[in-house]
Amino acid sequence: MCEKIKKVNSWLGAVFGEQVVPQFEVNTRTVDILYQLAQSSEARCSDTALLIEDLKQKAAEYQAEGAHLQDVLLQSVGLSSASLSKPVADCLSALVDNAMVLGVRDTSLGSFMPAVNNLTSELLEAEKSNRRLEREFRALRKRLGATLVLRGSLQEDINKTVKAQAVESAKAEEKLLKMDFVTAKANELSNRRERWEAQLVSRNMDKSITHQALVQLSEEVTELKKEIIPLKKKLEPYMDLSPSPSLAQVKIEEAKRELAALDSQLEMNVDFK
Repeated sequence: MCEKIKKVNSWLGAVFGEQVVPQFEVNTRTVDILYQLAQSSEARCSDTALLIEDLKQKAAEYQAEGAHLQDVLLQSVGLSSASLSKPVADCLSALVDNAMVLGVRDTSLGSFMPAVNNLTSELLEAEKSNRRLEREFRALRKRLGATLVLRGSLQEDINKTVKAQAVESAKAEEKLLKMDFVTAKANELSNRRERWEAQLVSRNMDKSITHQALVQLSEEVTELKKEIIPLKKKLEPYMDLSPSPSLAQVKIEEAKRELAALDSQLEMNVDFK
């Protein structure tokens, strides 16, 4: 643990340099994390240092090779960079720039052609990939448009459903309030009816004067009146008889007795009820 803390402190000091190292909570977890970061940082620094050394070595090799080629040109052909015209120098500079862009080791045709072929192949692959991406983009844009339309339709349906649900909820609440009122009123009327029935029972009320009994009596009276109508029609022919007063008188008396009997029965029924 102490070795890790020393390693971490050393690494933080190197990272922040002259700046003050921020305070942090020293515990097993933070020390382990910082120790791993320190190891990773040192490994990357070591790899970077090796890469820098390799690049320096290659640069030295290129410089040596360039100096050698310059000596060869100067000794064999008698050409130097100062003796070249501006167009030739520009061409050479462009050739060098192209070689550096293509990443070739020299400016020979054998080095340029494979590099150009590779770039052409990469260009064709990039164009092919670009066309494929354009097709996918068009398909995605079409799907996106359809999705947006569907989303708008669904949102509209949701809004309508929410409004309808709010209306139905208000109606349901109103119905519940009405149902509660009706239930309470029914209970109140039922209690009042029970109290009234108890009062009527306690007062020994005659059931013949109840509403139901009166309705039944009215129906019976109506039936009796219907039975009297044919009898009255039977008496009508005898009202104009004159040749046999005695016989007519007998018939009239019989009819009167029948009528009196019916009236008496009707009165008895009324009194009984």
